[in-house]
Amino acid sequence: MSRECELSGKSPMVGHRVSHSNIKSKRRFLPNLVNVTLHSEVLSRSFKMRIAASTLRTVDKHGGLDGYLQKTKKTALTDGALKILSDIEKKQAEAAA
Repeated sequence: MSRECELSGKSPMVGHRVSHSNIKSKRRFLPNLVNVTLHSEVLSRSFKMRIAASTLRTVDKHGGLDGYLQKTKKTALTDGALKILSDIEKKQAEAAA
């Protein structure tokens, strides 16, 4: 299981642990991942995901999974999120026609 957000793609960063005497040693900054189930109103389906807590706050801000996927740039989304977005767009196109 990789330590990567399934929606935004946030992954571990590398930096320095700095001691009081200013000695630097390598360390990793891990994203705060949370297991959640997000519901898509358009698809009438739920998705189990492991996403970052900051991404979860953004999903709430945009009004749910559908709103988040439609308002976020496609370059910032992962492959799994792009698949869900394409399914949502197909369903909306069918409903409009």
